[in-house]
Amino acid sequence: MKPTTSDAPVVTADFRCTPAVFRHAEVLLAELLRSPYPADKVVAGYFRQHRQLGHAERGFVAEAAFAVLRQRRTLTARCGEDVTSRRLLLAWLACGQGLNRRQLEPLLSESEQKWLATVKAVKVADLPPAVRLDLPDWLFDALSDQYGDEETATLASALNRPAPLDLRVNSLKTDRQTALARLTADGWPAMPCAHSPLGIRLLGKPALSRHPLFLDGHLEVQDEGSQLLGFLLQPKRGEMVADFCAGAGGKTLLLGALMRSQGRLYAFDVNEQRLARLKPRLARSGLSNVTPVRIDSERDVKIRRLAGKLDRVLVDAPCSGLGTLRRNPDLKWRQTPDSVAELAVKQAAILAAAANLLKSGGRLVYATCSLLQAENEAIVDAFLAARPGFVVESAQEILAGQQILVDCGDRLRLTPHRHGTDAFYAAVLTRQ
Repeated sequence: MKPTTSDAPVVTADFRCTPAVFRHAEVLLAELLRSPYPADKVVAGYFRQHRQLGHAERGFVAEAAFAVLRQRRTLTARCGEDVTSRRLLLAWLACGQGLNRRQLEPLLSESEQKWLATVKAVKVADLPPAVRLDLPDWLFDALSDQYGDEETATLASALNRPAPLDLRVNSLKTDRQTALARLTADGWPAMPCAHSPLGIRLLGKPALSRHPLFLDGHLEVQDEGSQLLGFLLQPKRGEMVADFCAGAGGKTLLLGALMRSQGRLYAFDVNEQRLARLKPRLARSGLSNVTPVRIDSERDVKIRRLAGKLDRVLVDAPCSGLGTLRRNPDLKWRQTPDSVAELAVKQAAILAAAANLLKSGGRLVYATCSLLQAENEAIVDAFLAARPGFVVESAQEILAGQQILVDCGDRLRLTPHRHGTDAFYAAVLTRQ
């Protein structure tokens, strides 16, 4: 039997979902589950095709789909043998949002009403640990080896919650107190981030791209943990600095602001499209010391020409991204032990090439947004064994010297359950 066609709304925590809007969530989720592309790109493409959806409708559709990606294993276990995007969403509404059968009635067929009772009867506590924590088996095993079972459960719970929206104040144009006052006056509740002196955390997810402070380059979107990487590098005015894997330039913009737009800052990346996205951000920022450079690889002649000339280098290495599961839950189902092993080879090569840029006494920060030792400690330890002219400096002491007090260790390790940020690893290396 087909679902009912009633237009009566289904009320979730903060949205009244009609069957028509639910259908959009169902179609989008089905596309996400079969697409080889990153979830954020699939969602953006879907909304471009359905511009009639309003802001609140888009918010529900995207969050419903992402919630299912976060809880995919437990919801699949609840659904039984006939697992479809529709049933996964219904299971999420019933179990994740706590809606009862009467509230869901506008969405349910007669057979689904009976099925829903079996869904709610499943005891999650009886499921295997990896299923219960919504992790693939290999990732659960890796994290348990690193953190132990108890902390892995706490970490997984934090990774399965949506991330807050963090902003970074452009210190060339304003200060945090002024920006906070403006946001509050405009009815946007916000608070200072706990650790980054330039960080602001919005309480909610408004349409930031329309706000004058964003349009004028006073604010940029950047997770608080990512901001701390710039303070670890600590670039100075007049220095020669490189963001070795610049991407769309979020960290580049922070480094340029810390340099007060003085000196030279290279933004290297192999992807022309990513660097193209940096250009409008540069125009908004007011920076004049940034030189975007597309390279073919870490062995590019443009890199070799700068050997031994730079004061500081940031290597935000391409990685599994497993520290960003709050924002990108699809990554835990995409990555595999083989893909992590392939990334580790690339990370080691990039770190070795970037280190050649440093002059004597120069500082390099190797960072990832990964939770895995294979992408973090293992890469740095192998590098240090091969390059005895480099030493590790204490990340915690470098931050404390800037009045940034965060319990992160000598090699910075941030996690959402301990620090409220995405998960990051960073090692500060000095060339002697």
